[in-house]
Amino acid sequence: MFSMPIAKTSVARPPAVLGFAALALALAATPAHAFSVSFDWCPQGSSPNFALRDVPENTVNLRFAMTDLDKPSFHHGGGTVGYRGQPEVPCDAFATGFVGPSPPPGERHTYQFTIEALDPAGKVLATTTARRQFPE
Repeated sequence: MFSMPIAKTSVARPPAVLGFAALALALAATPAHAFSVSFDWCPQGSSPNFALRDVPENTVNLRFAMTDLDKPSFHHGGGTVGYRGQPEVPCDAFATGFVGPSPPPGERHTYQFTIEALDPAGKVLATTTARRQFPE
């Protein structure tokens, strides 16, 4: 039986492509820290107390909007607060333009806050959400 050796070929890759591929793999392997928020209800009518984590650099304002997921047509509003690196936004930080949770008697609704981190020009740097039921 006659066999021929199989020629091996090599495709040259430019160093820049290999470097970019290595960087992309390194970034993919590094877990990203996502901007996140949790909250606790405050006295009726007050905006909640928000705990902040991994707020993006260059954030100067946080914009909050609350939605009743069981009745999304009801406008609860929200507010915008200045951000200077603080770990939380306290109760009643945006009382004006905000209507607290108010499900009908005997019902429990799920409320969601959408929070946007804004740069000095008002550009959205990141968005996160947090949900909680009321009453708990």
